[in-house]
Amino acid sequence: MGLYTAFAANVLFPLHEKLKRHDTIAVKHELERTQWLKPAELQSLQINRLRAFLTDCGQHVPYYRALFRSISFDPTRVNVLSDLTRLPILTKDIIRREFDNLKSTQAEPMRLFSTTGSTGDPLRFCISNTRVSHDVAAKWRATRWWDVDIGDREMVIWSSPIELTKQDRIKQIRDWLLRSKLVPSAAMSASDIERFIADIRAFRPAMLFGYPSSMTLIAQHAEKQGIRMNDLGIKVAFCTAERMYPHQADVLKRVFGCPVANGYGGRDSGFIAHACPEGGNHITAEDIIVEVVDEQGLPLPPGVPGEVVVTHLYSTGFPFVRYKNGDVAVLDDLQCKCGRGLPLLKEVRGRTNDVLLAEDGTMVHDVAIAMVLRDMPGVNGFKVIQETLHHCRLQLVTDDRFQNTGSEPKIRDTFQARLGRGVTLDIEYVAAIEPEKTGKFRYVVSKVSQHQAGQMTTP
Repeated sequence: MGLYTAFAANVLFPLHEKLKRHDTIAVKHELERTQWLKPAELQSLQINRLRAFLTDCGQHVPYYRALFRSISFDPTRVNVLSDLTRLPILTKDIIRREFDNLKSTQAEPMRLFSTTGSTGDPLRFCISNTRVSHDVAAKWRATRWWDVDIGDREMVIWSSPIELTKQDRIKQIRDWLLRSKLVPSAAMSASDIERFIADIRAFRPAMLFGYPSSMTLIAQHAEKQGIRMNDLGIKVAFCTAERMYPHQADVLKRVFGCPVANGYGGRDSGFIAHACPEGGNHITAEDIIVEVVDEQGLPLPPGVPGEVVVTHLYSTGFPFVRYKNGDVAVLDDLQCKCGRGLPLLKEVRGRTNDVLLAEDGTMVHDVAIAMVLRDMPGVNGFKVIQETLHHCRLQLVTDDRFQNTGSEPKIRDTFQARLGRGVTLDIEYVAAIEPEKTGKFRYVVSKVSQHQAGQMTTP
């Protein structure tokens, strides 16, 4: 750790958090201790924290006070994690309808937040100082796994309008002191990307942080122009906010000459999981209980994909208990070689409406299609839109190397092999794949409701 990094991590940032009345420093120290607990010890810790959290909800949150009474649920008697399944799923519709009743009557500083609404339904909710402290500490802990720290040069490649509208003078000064530089990547024209490449080369960051799609576009452009990016001393590229595809990770590793670390979470769900250098995607189990459930809300075993449900044990003030965040993931029952006792996520497959469904309602792993497209000469970008169970559209960005006569039949065969022989595919050639309003790129958009398709199954 350099002298300035040590000063920023041990003096500047702790002072910043203290002024904001956050307990981040103490929480981070505790998380760095508990990550080495054995799985059984971690589970015992979770149960004790779950019991205390639900007891607090039952005493101070009107919605849960009424709910617990209606189903005769005594939170003080919670002795196993499976006791959670007695509680109903918390949906976005419930949060909207019961917004005021979900606020705790206990006085604690809270701020109003919202999701970006990338799926068309932004959600408003409150976050307390307690939860902010735990989310920031969890991210900090994961950052340190990669031999980088607060105060090391960080280039943030971001385009969410929520963050971009918060760039006031005070935040600019804070970022300057902590050596964090924001690159607003809402626009990704060739001239924009060339400017980003120049900024990265001039800043020489120790770490990159941002959307995998945006960073991949930058890396691909630099490679195409013959501009070296692997001589800057970048130690790691942190990817978040979107599903990261294997080909994107390959490009980032090759061009930037550094490993890629995938992070998973959200404003609503908290800092759920993060990859370590040994490859394990560790769940922040001290703060968050993660379930993967079927359509009835029943937990699925490791290895089986289902919808993600999170209980944030420090979402005091505005509790998230068995909250369905709209993602599809797979749990793992293995332990990471790094020695941490934290449980693992095997895979995050994306939003529920980013998952393709076959004609029979089977959930299809879209990577199989993505890998065929990425390996085709002349394919520079793609987006799959599933209109119905029997009709898909494919947007393709191609160059002169793409051969319509030979490639189109292969693409159609791939779709029909994965989705069903009755599926028709319209191929549209476009100049560029347009990002969402949030600045994110969605490569798969399904307009097919899983409930319309029938019970979700897997091959």
